[in-house]
Amino acid sequence: MHGTRSRFRAFSSGGRGAILVEMALVIPVLVTILIGAFWIGRAVSIYQALERAAREGARVGIAPPCALCGGGSTTDAQINDAVNNALTAASLDAANPGLQIVIARNQPLDSGDPAGYRSSGVQVTVSYPVQLNIPFTSQNATTINVSSSVSMRQEF
Repeated sequence: MHGTRSRFRAFSSGGRGAILVEMALVIPVLVTILIGAFWIGRAVSIYQALERAAREGARVGIAPPCALCGGGSTTDAQINDAVNNALTAASLDAANPGLQIVIARNQPLDSGDPAGYRSSGVQVTVSYPVQLNIPFTSQNATTINVSSSVSMRQEF
């Protein structure tokens, strides 16, 4: 028993005890920063996947359904399928109830176009909810909506 007391005194009398206390105070902050960086990186990754999905949807929406058909246009269901396929390829849940796909056709994309110039535009906006899990903060279990919008036009 006497050996245990002398070890405790040696441990608490030097700077080693202060190091342990400092480490106990600093480690939760470092872990929070590390986990926060991970979740911010995940949100950026989801944003890039949404950007690719919206771009794919706009590309499908602006292209004719077939090269030999002439005229005609793709349906909103075809655009939704293209967006959902791109989200699934990026390992995102296309069946997420918070997923929103907004398709706007014949949008005036450039107000500076000359008179008599005809263009047909498609704008696809994709929103996806992301839940942040950052411990020790007020942002724990907070859901943010990440959104991306892509506009394309077909000139003729």
